[in-house]
Amino acid sequence: MPSMRDLKRRIRSIQNTQHITRAMKMVAAAKLRKAQERVVAARPYADKLVEVIGRLAPTADMEGQPLLATREVKKSGYVLITADRGLCGGYNANLIRFTQEKLAVEKRPVALVTVGRKGRDFFRRREVEIVRAYTDIGDEPDMFQARELARHLMDLFLGGSLDEINLIYTRFYSAIRQVPMTQRLLPVVSPAGKEAEAPGEYLYEPSPATVLGALLPRYVEVQVYRALLEAKASEHGARMTAMDNATENAAEMIAKLTLDFNRARQAAITREISEIVSGAEALK
Repeated sequence: MPSMRDLKRRIRSIQNTQHITRAMKMVAAAKLRKAQERVVAARPYADKLVEVIGRLAPTADMEGQPLLATREVKKSGYVLITADRGLCGGYNANLIRFTQEKLAVEKRPVALVTVGRKGRDFFRRREVEIVRAYTDIGDEPDMFQARELARHLMDLFLGGSLDEINLIYTRFYSAIRQVPMTQRLLPVVSPAGKEAEAPGEYLYEPSPATVLGALLPRYVEVQVYRALLEAKASEHGARMTAMDNATENAAEMIAKLTLDFNRARQAAITREISEIVSGAEALK
């Protein structure tokens, strides 16, 4: 059995760790509130843009809209959005496992664009081509970062380097529920049924094709921006939950070690009393 000194040292060490995990939980909770507000604020705009694209795309000339044009997929691309840091439970591991499953069933050549250090570091050690890696996105992704990433992806698609591009990220539902998902980004797919649900007729100036041509790049940028926001909110939620669990586990360990310490102290006191009594009896 460990000595009382060792038990004291372990209790003090776990208490220090508990202070850190509790502080990290509070920081993650504050960041999660901000990230959740940004996700909720971005969703209506993204959904409305999808609706407008759904009305315009069926009437579009595919030759005049290269972002809509489908072609034989000789090389497929995936954009994996992970975190730059750990200590967020199974968030990164689940995303990486989900991506591995997607790549395992892919029969065509595949290339990755990674966002976040964890995904880049994992697949850099595997036989997977990484076209480009983005790191240090920060806790609050902005539209400028999304625009830079979206334009690079559009260049890869329009230049013929990739014939299909998909986003892999974690959709945020709550602090305890985040679900990895895949979303087709390029070529842009017309949302089924959106144009049929919209009542009435619309007049576009200067023309539907011109409006659609202006909206398609913005659509790609908004979808990338939304994915970054969803991923960041999911990361903060996962980190808050992980740090909460770590704090509770530390409390359980401290309680167990404190019990062991009290037992050891009681045994030491009993032993000392026995020695005193034995010494007094010997003096008689």
